[in-house]
Amino acid sequence: MSRSRPLHIALVGDFDASITAHRAIQAALPLAGRALGLSVEARCLATEQIDAHALAQPFDAIWCMPGSPYRSMEGALAAIRHAREQRIPFLGTCGGFQHALLEYARNVMGWADAEHGENTPDAAQAIVSPLSCSLVEVRGGLQLVPGSLIAQAYETLDIEEAYRCNYGLNPAFADALLAGALRCCARDAAGEVRAVQLEGHPFFVATLFQPERAALEGRVPPLLAALLHSASRRA
Repeated sequence: MSRSRPLHIALVGDFDASITAHRAIQAALPLAGRALGLSVEARCLATEQIDAHALAQPFDAIWCMPGSPYRSMEGALAAIRHAREQRIPFLGTCGGFQHALLEYARNVMGWADAEHGENTPDAAQAIVSPLSCSLVEVRGGLQLVPGSLIAQAYETLDIEEAYRCNYGLNPAFADALLAGALRCCARDAAGEVRAVQLEGHPFFVATLFQPERAALEGRVPPLLAALLHSASRRA
């Protein structure tokens, strides 16, 4: 697989070299690009600088990175909405997963009062809420949904991945939120939702775990390879 021009990837989030996942993403993009024979150019979009002009740039894919709470939640949500509505290949990891749920709840489900529990702890409709057990620097097994984008990427139904998070999908809202186009595509051993995908979109996947960390061990993250493949097809 090769192209005459580089793929342009938007990295949504507030870059911080002290965040392990951000260093992993820096390593993962060239690693995956070389494996696929693609040239990849990434641009960080700080959340407080995201506006219509920033989103008008010709990005081939958008990755909403870990590192929440973001400096501008609205900026992150605007980027996710742009990827969803414009059918731009999208990957959200950790905080990106949480905010993909929130964007969908507000703008597709019409739940205007949907909130993130980390920002608004007392919200009545906290779509994202504290996990029953912290997943900070924890590895765990996952069962993937057959036929899902994530299962196709990993080429197996049983995987193990690493987390660094304290918030996830509030189980009280899971059934309603995932009854339409947004579907669960991975659960942990306790049956909790750990990844979702958007049906009818070329590639829209969000994971609570951080698959990018594979790059720190010299391995290409399968989901990143799938994202770049989708971006290449779109380009």
